[in-house]
Amino acid sequence: MELFHRGFLYKNPVTVNLVREGNPAPIPYDPSFFDFGPTKIPGRMPIDFGFAGIRILFPLNKPSVMDELAVFLGASYFRFLGAGQHYGISARGIGVNTGEQTPEEFPDFRELWVEEPQAGASEIVVHALLDGHSLTGAYRMVIRPGEESTVAVGSTLFPRVDLPKLGVAPLTSMFFYGENDREHYRGFRPEVHDSDGLLIRTSVGEWTWRPLTNPKALQNSVYPEPAVQAFGLLQRDRLFEHYQDLEVRYDLRPSYWIEREGDWGAGSVRLLELPTDNETFDNVVAYWTPDAAPKAGETLRYSYKIRSLKLAERLTPKARAIHTFVTEARASGDPNAGPQDVRRFIVDFEGGELDYWLDEPKRVVTDTGASLGKIEAAYVVPNREIGGFRLFLDHRIEQPGQEAQLRAVLKVGDKALTETWVFPWKREG
Repeated sequence: MELFHRGFLYKNPVTVNLVREGNPAPIPYDPSFFDFGPTKIPGRMPIDFGFAGIRILFPLNKPSVMDELAVFLGASYFRFLGAGQHYGISARGIGVNTGEQTPEEFPDFRELWVEEPQAGASEIVVHALLDGHSLTGAYRMVIRPGEESTVAVGSTLFPRVDLPKLGVAPLTSMFFYGENDREHYRGFRPEVHDSDGLLIRTSVGEWTWRPLTNPKALQNSVYPEPAVQAFGLLQRDRLFEHYQDLEVRYDLRPSYWIEREGDWGAGSVRLLELPTDNETFDNVVAYWTPDAAPKAGETLRYSYKIRSLKLAERLTPKARAIHTFVTEARASGDPNAGPQDVRRFIVDFEGGELDYWLDEPKRVVTDTGASLGKIEAAYVVPNREIGGFRLFLDHRIEQPGQEAQLRAVLKVGDKALTETWVFPWKREG
């Protein structure tokens, strides 16, 4: 374990305790823990100066190299990696008023207790005290490193006031531009993002895939799926040539997948997307929120597991939407611009049983819908290059400023072969 100095960025000190054989003891601040280089610190620093956070090291990729496995730094943010992954997405202890008109709160992990693992241990346990203006709580996080590292989270929360919006298991990521959103395309890199979509699984076996966007204004999407069992922000596209970035390696950014444990009650998954004009800001947040707003004095308990995935193909048994393209609705080779009130959406599906149906492609049909406007055309053709099918969907919105939520799934008869693809489209003025 290594300790982060507070420096000038982190105003609130974090007390770090080491737990040995069940006995906790705070680690006193000591300047000798750090290399300040040419910087001179006048006088003695107080022993209660505290730290900004911690990092935990483990030989994740090579037995002889202690890699960074997990970091707890800033408010209730934490990140962790599986083998061969590079940092991108972050998790948070809790979200308070995220995406609301009232200012968002960022409670802190004010104190940490790290259990010293025994020799040969396969996991490490971190306890945290969460504290903020509107609530407080206790967390127990069991970190298990591996090809697919996991963090098992158990939390008990105590609201001090009525909470209009509580975000459980929030994930924070970045989407600048991609194949479905070329507004900010520049330079030589075809895509720039830490995550490219939101995936949701329900207890009745339904899967929903929502590609991410970089909107022109704040976009708050609600998915009131019945009995949500799992959700996550995924980096589904793993081809280096789609990013061409040797430095930051967007193709190696992890996907975080949240698996609920126990009964959370009725609620919905929410996706918040903010506009950004560069890749340095996290502009995407996903979380689960209860239908019943928590009241002051309640006791709330949420347990879940976060999986850090490199390849997420095994998550869903159904075929996946791997590409989403948005273009004008016009005939191939037509040099004239298409109508402004119609957009064409092209979606590639692969995996599952799709390769079986390539010999009988006419039996594969699409079930589509839109919350507003009119679907002008929707048809499916085989895409043998990926062993799947390609969907073409033309949608019309009559009035500028109106927005529609589109959905599509491929079927044979009444059987769904694919996850449900959903996507927002707003006609600009």
